Amino acid sequence: MDAGVRSHQGEVFVHPLSNPGAPGIFPEMLEVAEEANRAGDFNLAVEIYSSQLQDLHQPDRGLCLRKADSLARAGRISEALDSYCTAANQGKLRTEELSLLVEVIARTLREKELGITGHGDGVQNNNSESEEDEALDMFSCRICKCLLHEPTTVECGHTFCKRCLEDDSFRDCVQCKQKLSKKDQLPNGRRVNVVLSGLLDKLFATESNARRLWIEGDVLWKEQSLSDALEKYSAALDLVPSSGGLLYQRAELHMEMRSYSQAVQDASSLCRIKPLWTKAHYLRATALSKAGHNDEALQEYFLCVALKPDWTKVKLEAQKVLSEAFSSVFENEDMPTPLHPLQGGLTTRLIKPPALLRTLRPLTQKPDSSSQDSEFSVTKSGPDADDSSSRPSALSPGKSDPAAGEGSTKSLADVLAALPAPPGGLKRKHSSDGSSTTFNPPSKLLRPDETSSIQTAAVSGGRTVSSELLDVGDLECSLCMRLFYEPVATPCGHTFCLKCLERCLDHNPNCPLCKENLSEYLATRGYSKTLLMEEVLLRYLGDELAERKKIHEEEMKELSNLNLEVPIFVCTMAFPTIPCPLHVFEPRYRLMIRRSMETGTKQFGMCIADELKGFADYGCMLQVRDVKFFPDGRSVVDTIGVSRFKVLSHGQRDGYNTAKIEYLEDKKVDGDELVELLKLHDSVYEQANSWFTSLKDNMKSQILSHFGHLPSKDLEPQGSPSGPAWCWWLLAVLPLENRAQLTILAMASLKDRLIAIRRVLIFVTRKRPR
Repeated sequence: MDAGVRSHQGEVFVHPLSNPGAPGIFPEMLEVAEEANRAGDFNLAVEIYSSQLQDLHQPDRGLCLRKADSLARAGRISEALDSYCTAANQGKLRTEELSLLVEVIARTLREKELGITGHGDGVQNNNSESEEDEALDMFSCRICKCLLHEPTTVECGHTFCKRCLEDDSFRDCVQCKQKLSKKDQLPNGRRVNVVLSGLLDKLFATESNARRLWIEGDVLWKEQSLSDALEKYSAALDLVPSSGGLLYQRAELHMEMRSYSQAVQDASSLCRIKPLWTKAHYLRATALSKAGHNDEALQEYFLCVALKPDWTKVKLEAQKVLSEAFSSVFENEDMPTPLHPLQGGLTTRLIKPPALLRTLRPLTQKPDSSSQDSEFSVTKSGPDADDSSSRPSALSPGKSDPAAGEGSTKSLADVLAALPAPPGGLKRKHSSDGSSTTFNPPSKLLRPDETSSIQTAAVSGGRTVSSELLDVGDLECSLCMRLFYEPVATPCGHTFCLKCLERCLDHNPNCPLCKENLSEYLATRGYSKTLLMEEVLLRYLGDELAERKKIHEEEMKELSNLNLEVPIFVCTMAFPTIPCPLHVFEPRYRLMIRRSMETGTKQFGMCIADELKGFADYGCMLQVRDVKFFPDGRSVVDTIGVSRFKVLSHGQRDGYNTAKIEYLEDKKVDGDELVELLKLHDSVYEQANSWFTSLKDNMKSQILSHFGHLPSKDLEPQGSPSGPAWCWWLLAVLPLENRAQLTILAMASLKDRLIAIRRVLIFVTRKRPR
């Protein structure tokens, strides 16, 4: 059975009987009726309840409600209302007793008039904020859903209104869920993004001005200056009359000021702009209810439940208003003497609630052979009532006239109008001024496909950027005077190319423009790209950005060519396979290390200084294994030697040295020369091992902590282009001057290098004190 006709526990709700032991009520038949309900045979249940009621001298309230629920489940709404009216005549209907009627009406409206099938389409969680706000584009804040006002970029690179970020409820970025930094959460932690703010004011001058007035109105409202706040909202709406969010805000302000008629007007305008926005219809329903128009409010509540079936709060409101509508049909005075059901029929003794009928939307359904009809429609009162039949229904444009003949459907109003007039005593309540309540039809609802097209047009039409307004000069870095590439925003609100900013911070931890200290920003290295700026560049300056990217890639390609131009760190001796930790603090070397990482080579050359040439003609390439940054920009770089090189020419780039190089490899030998080389290799290794073993313990531990153990002897001494690793380990730990080490490093013969190392070992062994 359809879940829409079940209670929250999933079972069919059974109304208790007023007098279970009354003559004519057979419990066995009632059990059969409830079983029929559970099986989905609602018409059978109706027949059983009807037969039970016919045998009673006085209608049983609980039995009438059971029959009414079964009729509603069967889709026989007209007859169901008769039964609910009968029950209401016996005692006021409680809100919980109308739950099923509200669900059935809303579900029918949802499926037949709104064209929404399935319970989950467009359904939000109970009492949650609606996600049906204005469609968002790149210039909308993801928190308030409006045009960005005082755009502020947080550490993760997303941009929001400054005012939205100052809300204490936001601790994480609503887009990437990254935790906001402590600075981002402070009231003055992040400044307005200067470039984006100017860009928005230029591209959307009218909307930006309206947004400013809107926020000023919010502040005044918070200060309880309601009249001034209303003035600001009205001025903003003069600029952007189709702003749904602004209309909603002004309507709520009217509600607080108890100007309910104005609130209804704003809510009605909002419903016309956003016909499927549940939040708008709920606002209109509340305003109508406050204004005393419960019939129209009930229509909106039904529509809210139809659009959002799980919204429990609204369902209860609808049940409450519907209960009051049933109660208003009957007066406590001058009640007629009940007649026997066979003497004129029950319906002749009940006043039919025309105002209640007017609240029910037209839901077309094929006539059922077992019932008179299952449709209810909207009718009108007042001066326009005469021509209502010539116009299509507000919800059902183009549907056939109920009186059109065979195959057409009849409304509940038509059915009840044909019944005999009731005897005196019962009358419809009137408003306090003596006139009957008038009915204003709701805003015309659009079909979902029509709605989507209007919303798309509104978004694209309202936020279209003119190519004439957007100038490349608006998006240029003030440091390189070129189009932004990988733009980043500082905490002080200024935007630069990522590489430009990093180079400036290498020299000085202050903003290049406002000179604000950025030490904390430098320490966290929060260089996340401003995503909105990147999106603007990509969408509106795509060709210019492609050209800018091409230039950057060419620069990176040039930097990554380690044969054409190798960055040179002028510092100390480095050897192949030997670790070489570096403390980097000079701005030029910060840039050099960063570029070696960005290009992906992770390599640079190490040479010792030379008074004449700047650096020596031979050196060793280092591979970066890890980099650790300090808050002040310094870093410790963990490197290891990989290969030797000879400098062919010296050069410079952006402050650091460069060189064109060729790599060195040992000349290989064979035959008798190889036999002699192997003997020499083994001999020198044993000599080196003996020297290291003979060292004092404290000296030995220092060597081990810095360089590790002596590498094992290589089985193939010529296997590596730079020779055995133990030779370089020994050369690094022997007490030799840099120039002597450089001479051995430059040797392209393993035999010559082994002979040189043997001489050094003999020298240091003789020199060691006994």
